[in-house]
Amino acid sequence: MKKTVFHPVLLGLLLAACSSTPPAPVTQRPTPVPSPGPDAGSSGTDSRTYGCSYQPPASKGGGFYKDDGPAADWPANLDQIPDAQPRWEPLHKWANNPYTVLGQSFTPLKAPGQLSEEGIGSWYGRKFHGQKTSNGEIYDMFAMTAASPILPIPSYARVTNLSNGRSVIVRINDRGPFKKGRVIDLSFLAACRLGYAGQGSSQVRVESLLPGDAPAALQQQAARVTPVPRAPEAAPATVPVSEDGAGVYLQLGAFSSQANADNFRQHLARELGEQDLARLGMKQAGNLWRVRLGPFADRQAALAAAERLTGSHNLQAVIAR
Repeated sequence: MKKTVFHPVLLGLLLAACSSTPPAPVTQRPTPVPSPGPDAGSSGTDSRTYGCSYQPPASKGGGFYKDDGPAADWPANLDQIPDAQPRWEPLHKWANNPYTVLGQSFTPLKAPGQLSEEGIGSWYGRKFHGQKTSNGEIYDMFAMTAASPILPIPSYARVTNLSNGRSVIVRINDRGPFKKGRVIDLSFLAACRLGYAGQGSSQVRVESLLPGDAPAALQQQAARVTPVPRAPEAAPATVPVSEDGAGVYLQLGAFSSQANADNFRQHLARELGEQDLARLGMKQAGNLWRVRLGPFADRQAALAAAERLTGSHNLQAVIAR
């Protein structure tokens, strides 16, 4: 199997909340839950009406990944932070190219306003606060933003929590999540306003929004397109296995830039459990920086980890020297 070389778009990976002990709960007075706005445009309910209250999960199993979760100190003006306001923005020059992560291939949409889907929504917090997103912006867990595997970057989406009817509008500026069944990774504030920050995830509906100031040609195109669910995912690809000295490694990405490789490695932590995170590292080989897992004691152990990462039970691997 040929080695997979990852595009720099992967420097914004991101993923989903796992387990750790979150900080002490921060609560605010409960607020009424209005109905979501009637359309998929920029108008609709202002989610600030919901407020943002957080109660950590009762058990570790529903918590967050080590060093993630909500911040200890919240901005004083948290209730005044508005939803994202959809407006026309040119797409990022490379953050919308097709890419492969952990054996899954994704092809981002080339225009907003052409997707409506339901699935699991998650969120990410302080572990990634202040780090770069896929388009090079700085992630702010208290801004109304989100990561999507396929929505255009930048673009806007309405996200509705199907368990309580709450809706928010967010700006898409990052890639993720990459766990099957998950369709969006919200900022902490957005998830908090939707009422699922404490439980980590919820069933949501994601609607890509077309700003009113979008070019006329794009508006005409969107008018002819009926939003459809995401196409079925392709079968997971093989994860390259390499031998290096006394150990065996799984290659997860290869970059010509050390900075891009290191950024990918940091964001990949959202996808990995603690047993895998300890094995995550980088190595330079020629003009490439390889992000990889290992060492494993033998090839069989490496393949077992590959199955866990890709969700496939019929993997084949080759030695990539």
